[in-house]
Amino acid sequence: MSNRRGFLRDNSLGLFFLAAFLLALAGQALAGRTEYNNQLEAEQLEPVGFWTYVSSSDFGVDVMENWQSEYLQFFLYIFLTVWLVQRGSPESKSPGREGRESDEEQYAGEHAAADSPRWASAGGTRQWVFSRSLGLVMGTIFVLSWLAQSLAGAAAHNERRLQQLQAPLSWGQYLTSADFWSRTLQNWQSELLAIASMAVLSVYLRQRGSPESKPIGSAHASTGVEG
Repeated sequence: MSNRRGFLRDNSLGLFFLAAFLLALAGQALAGRTEYNNQLEAEQLEPVGFWTYVSSSDFGVDVMENWQSEYLQFFLYIFLTVWLVQRGSPESKSPGREGRESDEEQYAGEHAAADSPRWASAGGTRQWVFSRSLGLVMGTIFVLSWLAQSLAGAAAHNERRLQQLQAPLSWGQYLTSADFWSRTLQNWQSELLAIASMAVLSVYLRQRGSPESKPIGSAHASTGVEG
């Protein structure tokens, strides 16, 4: 029992957000099916069941367009904070420390500690991959989810066009359509605004005990300091 409590405590942040994600996804599916069936009934078409809806392109494109924008946010933030700074933000490195930093600062190669990941002390390709693995994985998930959004979006868009007796679009045509870019950019702009807000507001505002905030007594100009 104590081991289970220890596991839950040590992983509580990830477990909380995973559970919240599943609940939100289920709620989206239920609400989305209701809205979708309302549209079908308004067009005098038969409503669909729950599993039919969650396997549909309409549900898939709604999910994927949110996923790709979230992973774009993380991908950009991970890479851009290597080179760009925001003075006073705990989310930023201190001005003057831009760049990839030395092996000594990164505990890499011959500077790796005894408990460092094995690939941190390796050279060549393994260290190169490991030293960029977080950004590479986030970027890959973004690209794949954006691709999935484009495929599901094209299917959903063509379904509506066929209902209106219009010719379907090819995938390439859909990629240049207003529907695809409207779905994409409405998510991108919100994520980019959220990043900018967090980087700037954390200079002047505090949240006691959070690692995303500076200690409440830290000067506004203090950069890269976590609470």
